[in-house]
Amino acid sequence: MNLPSPAAVLQALPAGARVVVRYRIEGGFTDVLGHLVQAGPDGVTVEGRRGTVTVAYALVTAAKEVPPPPPPRAPRR
Repeated sequence: MNLPSPAAVLQALPAGARVVVRYRIEGGFTDVLGHLVQAGPDGVTVEGRRGTVTVAYALVTAAKEVPPPPPPRAPRR
């Protein structure tokens, strides 16, 4: 069973799709969760909570589309 590469997954999604991308950083891995801005030929740009993140495909280890966030909880009384 051949799974598509993370780059292929991201390039197949439309701009605005909600995604999570795991990528290598010095000392380990990290994730960015947000909306896909662009999946270009060399890397991906995601607008996350902490700003826009651009990651080269060579650093991406996993990626997938995720559902929208749940609605906000009602305040406690």
